[in-house]
Amino acid sequence: MRTGPKKEDYIFGTRAIIEGIEAGREVEKLLLQKNERNQLMQELVKLAKTHEIPVQYVPQEKLNRITRKNHQGAIAFISPVKYLPMTEVVTSLYEEGKNPFLVILDRITDVRNFGAIARTCECMGVDAIIVPSRGSAMITGDAVKTSAGALNHIKVCRENNLKESIDFLQDYGVNVVACTEKTDKEISTIDLTGPIALLMGSEEDGVSPEYLKKANEAGKIPMSGNISSLNVSVAAGMAAYEVVRQRLDHK
Repeated sequence: MRTGPKKEDYIFGTRAIIEGIEAGREVEKLLLQKNERNQLMQELVKLAKTHEIPVQYVPQEKLNRITRKNHQGAIAFISPVKYLPMTEVVTSLYEEGKNPFLVILDRITDVRNFGAIARTCECMGVDAIIVPSRGSAMITGDAVKTSAGALNHIKVCRENNLKESIDFLQDYGVNVVACTEKTDKEISTIDLTGPIALLMGSEEDGVSPEYLKKANEAGKIPMSGNISSLNVSVAAGMAAYEVVRQRLDHK
C-alpha cells in the first residue's frame, strides 16, 4: 500500500524548482538537504524566502525515500490550489458589502479532516479558510479529492503567523470565536450574525492556549454522550451550521 507522496504532488531538482516558482507554481513546502550550500541552492533559499515558502532542512535519506532520482538535495511539494493573502481577501469582502465568514484551522494535520472541513465550509458559504504555513496538513491532490472538489471553489489563505492574523481580523471588526470544550458557554448563545471567524483546533489538543486567550469568545457544542469530544471535521460542520442558522433567522 502506497503511503508516500504521489509524483504529481512534488517536483525535484534545484533548477527545476527555481523555474517552477518563477513560473508561478504554488509550493506547499520545500525540503532541502542539510549541509548542502552550493550557489544554486542559496539562490533557491533566497527565492523561497521572497515567496514566503516554508523551508525544512532534512537528511539526504528522507529525500531519497521520496524519490530515488537525482533530486540534487531539493524537493518541492506542489499545492493544487492558489493561496491568497488574507488581508486582501478580508478587505475585498468588506468592499463588496459582504459579511465575512471565515474559518481558521490551528494545526489540522490530517489531510482527510482538512478535506472534509473544506467540503463543509464550501457548502456552508464560508468565504475563506485560513491555515498556518507550518504545522498543518499539506494541500495535495488527495486533499482536493477528499474535499469532493470544494478546494477548487473556496479561498485558502496561508499565513506565517496566526497570532498576527487574529490581531488583523479583530482590528477589522471580525469576531474570532474559538470552538472548544474548555468552556461552559454553548456556541448557540454567542451572536454569530456579524463578521465571524471560527477558530478550530488540532486533532490532538484543540485550540492552542495562546490563540484561545486571544479569541473574542469561546463556545462549545453541547453533548450528552459518554465521549467528551468530537472529530474536528464534525465539530467544524456543526459550528458552521450554527453560523448559517443564526444568519438565516436574523434576516
